[in-house]
Amino acid sequence: MGNQKIRVLRIANRLNIGGPTYNVCYLTKHLGDSYETMLVVGQEDSSEGSSLYIAKSMGLSPRLIPSMRRSINLSRDRKAYREVRKIIREFKPHIVHTHAAKAGAIGRYAAYKEKVPVVLHTYHGHVFHSYFNKIKTSVFLAIERFLARRSSVLIAISPLQKKELSEDYKIASNSKFRTVPLGFDLERFFQNMDNKRNAFREYWGLGDDVLAIALVGRLVPIKNHPFFLESISYVKGNTKKKFQVFLVGDGEEKNDLMTLCDKLNLSHNFVPDSSVDVVFTSWISEVDQVFAGIDLVCLSSKNEGTPVSLIEAGCAGKPFISTDVGGIRDLLIDPEQGIVTPQKNIEAFRSALLNWVITANPGQGLDLDVRKNLSKRYSYKQLCFEMSKVYEELLPS
Repeated sequence: MGNQKIRVLRIANRLNIGGPTYNVCYLTKHLGDSYETMLVVGQEDSSEGSSLYIAKSMGLSPRLIPSMRRSINLSRDRKAYREVRKIIREFKPHIVHTHAAKAGAIGRYAAYKEKVPVVLHTYHGHVFHSYFNKIKTSVFLAIERFLARRSSVLIAISPLQKKELSEDYKIASNSKFRTVPLGFDLERFFQNMDNKRNAFREYWGLGDDVLAIALVGRLVPIKNHPFFLESISYVKGNTKKKFQVFLVGDGEEKNDLMTLCDKLNLSHNFVPDSSVDVVFTSWISEVDQVFAGIDLVCLSSKNEGTPVSLIEAGCAGKPFISTDVGGIRDLLIDPEQGIVTPQKNIEAFRSALLNWVITANPGQGLDLDVRKNLSKRYSYKQLCFEMSKVYEELLPS
């Protein structure tokens, strides 16, 4: 395209705390000098932590569309659609690249109507199981297949996700997909980790002999915290080893989860308290300090894409135990890195958790080579390199 900059309109559901936010920000900031990128975002839910600070820390000022929300609302969605079409007419992008479901629906249809040359969509996760009933799910599948036909390419974030979307859900043929793993700035998970560990454990009152277990994520049904807490209750009843659990995050299920803790005989608090079983910490932006301070990260989700918490924990040297969802098995580059248990099998999950608690010692970690390999595979530089290759493939010379 000569010396002309390639204009990319990047549209994201919302800037909530999680992997997609980092990825849209890195792609906006670091794609390269030959690209001019505008980032457009919807409004996050009030129950979610805002991560506008991530965009601002990179010197980005995303354009907000307040009417683009996670929930379905025809009047609001139409307003958002009209706003996106207006932005396309003003910015005249060569590429529209959407991220996650709502932005993908509104953004791709607007791009199709405005005859944008290249239209891509990244599936950070999907809503084709464990979110809605069968009728709603079949409607979303039909919409996705319709939009897939109007997309130049579809991006999966792991080989397992690509297989699931193309073969299991038949969104589009295998040839329509490209696999581009997520990418992050993972340097902070290698720096001053001993100091960060001491600071975290001192703040939360953790003794040297106490194992710390964390689950990081929104307190919402899809994350399946009850599955995890029931497993913790089982472990508590079957070992005398000292451990404390940290639920890092916030959301609509917080009160219900506290009530469940009471039923499961798990004491809890939301301030530092070394005497309780479970601490509800709310969001902690210095997640590198969290992963330095803990000894194990868990995930009990019913549905995932590629969880950023497991990548970050691995770079910090911490193993994981997780249910087998999304692209989690694709994360394993070494057997020491984690244990993946069948999705709905609580016996397998709690058995793996109990065995880990019995055999682990505080401060044990993964080999440095494993951590470095993980950080190389999921670096934001690799993400930008891989994505620019896809763009170049699709654009006319």
